[in-house]
Amino acid sequence: MKQKELSFWLKCVIVGVAVCGLVIYAVLVPKLADYCVKQGTLALENYDAWLISVWVSALPCYAVLVLAWRVAANIGRNKSFSIENAKILKWISYLTLADVVYFFAVNVIFLLMDMTPAIMMGVALVICFFGTAFSVCAAALSHLVVKAAAIEEENELTV
Repeated sequence: MKQKELSFWLKCVIVGVAVCGLVIYAVLVPKLADYCVKQGTLALENYDAWLISVWVSALPCYAVLVLAWRVAANIGRNKSFSIENAKILKWISYLTLADVVYFFAVNVIFLLMDMTPAIMMGVALVICFFGTAFSVCAAALSHLVVKAAAIEEENELTV
């Protein structure tokens, strides 16, 4: 697969993730909150606070997608192994980790204040696990891109 083709498919995946995220945050999360209110596991007076806290967690997710778009664009320009991509991947790691910490802290606070059902904490832990794994993968990829950029630069100097 050529660089431009890979870049195109990465951008398609990024758009797909953005659309899926929009469906999750705009449709599924409110429906889940409605369901919890109807079941009596989420008090109606906590509905807005819970929903807003989940929507706030979407902001770093979409920032990550913007940064991922920049990485895909760099790949299309044949700059796959560049310090710029390594820095972007590091920022992706930081944003993801910050979102995980925020999401976990909010869910713990809501649980302690009896504003959310305990099952939500279980769901939050699973989400936090995957977010942390993604953050670690982005950090590792950043490290590897730095190494590859150094090797690529060394090879360009020898030619």
